[in-house]
Amino acid sequence: MDRVYLDHNATAPLRPEARAAMLAAMDLVGNPSSVHAEGRAARATVEKARAQVAAALGAEGADVIFTSGATEAAALALAGRGLHGAAIEHDAVAAWVDDDLPVDAAGRVTVADPARSVLQLANSETGVVQELPEGLELSDMTQGFGKLPLAFNWSGCRMALVSAHKLGGPKGVGALVVRRGTDIAAQLRGGGQEMGRRAGTENVAAIAGFGAAAEAAARDLAGGVWQRVEEIRDNLEQAIATDQSETILVGKGVHRLPNTTCIAAPGWKGETQVMQMDLAGYAVSAGSACSSGKVRASRVLRAMGLDDDVAGSAIRVSLGPETSEDDVLRFADTWLAKRRKHSARVA
Repeated sequence: MDRVYLDHNATAPLRPEARAAMLAAMDLVGNPSSVHAEGRAARATVEKARAQVAAALGAEGADVIFTSGATEAAALALAGRGLHGAAIEHDAVAAWVDDDLPVDAAGRVTVADPARSVLQLANSETGVVQELPEGLELSDMTQGFGKLPLAFNWSGCRMALVSAHKLGGPKGVGALVVRRGTDIAAQLRGGGQEMGRRAGTENVAAIAGFGAAAEAAARDLAGGVWQRVEEIRDNLEQAIATDQSETILVGKGVHRLPNTTCIAAPGWKGETQVMQMDLAGYAVSAGSACSSGKVRASRVLRAMGLDDDVAGSAIRVSLGPETSEDDVLRFADTWLAKRRKHSARVA
């Protein structure tokens, strides 16, 4: 059975450019903090990747601090700051902020005090894209980076989080991007790596892969790749809309990521759909998560005013540059058939 991967918001397949850069970096023997020739070669690889990430993000002149991922970057940026956020933020951000910013039924957030607030650029579950206010303290740009035209330097944000594996880089590397001169207190201490803000020998191979993936993602974006993906996503939604039972396309009608569809099918649990679609050869994600063995409805969808039945019935389908129209139409046919079968069984 040929499988179809429709979970790019969870992680994107490794780009060939990233793989090549990582293999080359693995042959470098030096520590990037060493001053000899071998060390300088490793340092050059790290600094090339730093420049690549900054250019792809429109963050030239800002500080790019490499971390083990966006989760660590969030901790580095947010620990002890007591900022405001919304209930739709990723767990890595929500762990550090008060979730008191209002969310409307379309998933859009109102920010009253940008200098004391955080706001994600795009939601991983619904794809809803936010309008970032001037003077925002931090934005989680992880999902939008590489998929949306954006420039950190023009965003009005003081800090941003990004992650490599969401745009085709390796897992386990990300970055905190800050306006130069921003005060950041190191959470990992010891050495003076990453401008004294994140101690520990840099993961040279992963960083090289991040830089190469960011550069390739920027080329794709400029070349219109995501416009084609959006057309395929819209065709998927048109097919799903033929369902005669109550089906909700969450966030439809507002600005969303070009690759993301959130489908709620009340009465049909999201995790059940994920398992059934997995057995049929399709990888998707549920809009609910398991925590301590208990399945809970998505807090993102609940924050948008959806009840537990609807929120617990949601799945996310997220496409990538290699996804074909045939992939999504076959998925839609399979999903609709299983939806009809489920509805007939519970009727």
